[in-house]
Amino acid sequence: MIHRIAIATHHRRYDTLVGALESLDAYEVLHIRERTELTRRKLEEFGAEWVFFPHWSWMIPPDIHENFRAVIFHMTDVPYGRGGSPLQNLILRGHESTKLTALRCEAELDTGPVYLKRDLSLAGTAEEIFKRASELMRPMIREMVEQDLCATPQRGEPTNFKRRTPYQSAIDGTDGLQHAYDHIRMLDAEGYPHAFAETGHYRIEFTDAELGEDGALYARARITQKDYET
Repeated sequence: MIHRIAIATHHRRYDTLVGALESLDAYEVLHIRERTELTRRKLEEFGAEWVFFPHWSWMIPPDIHENFRAVIFHMTDVPYGRGGSPLQNLILRGHESTKLTALRCEAELDTGPVYLKRDLSLAGTAEEIFKRASELMRPMIREMVEQDLCATPQRGEPTNFKRRTPYQSAIDGTDGLQHAYDHIRMLDAEGYPHAFAETGHYRIEFTDAELGEDGALYARARITQKDYET
């Protein structure tokens, strides 16, 4: 039996996930990178049984989630942490671990029934966490597809997160070095607005943060000239 699945993500970090599934004899994989490629017609022509969204930056149209088993991977133990910027919101709240949840897409954000949950460490940079999550997705996808899992409704009191804005990447320095370290690492991933500070004429972006044994915070800095009127 051949399983025909689609994986929709434009982030290159998931190319390894796609390649690993493509290498399996029992799988045919359609990799969708762009929003314009995500159409009902294309999925039907391919014969997709499932559509997986490891990391998708746009709303999923109703004609997709109403006609296919569309599965979102969300980095919280839903119904806790529904909404945007889950990784950053978790770290800011002091969480050291979470659940990677595979849930069915519905019209409302992150309210769908759950297929699977797996433990996920929040140690390291955002990029490291995303790659760790990607490694969990392969066996989760195989379990859902090969065992034809059914999703179960979420239970508990919902807690909603708000999507963060690029302006919130600024470090104000008022909460101590541990907070600054977490602030830098939670934004240290491809495609994210890195943590930054500004002077009168410069913008300083920070990555690769480490807390030293001497109690100091070390990070790599990128300094650019600000646009300003003379």
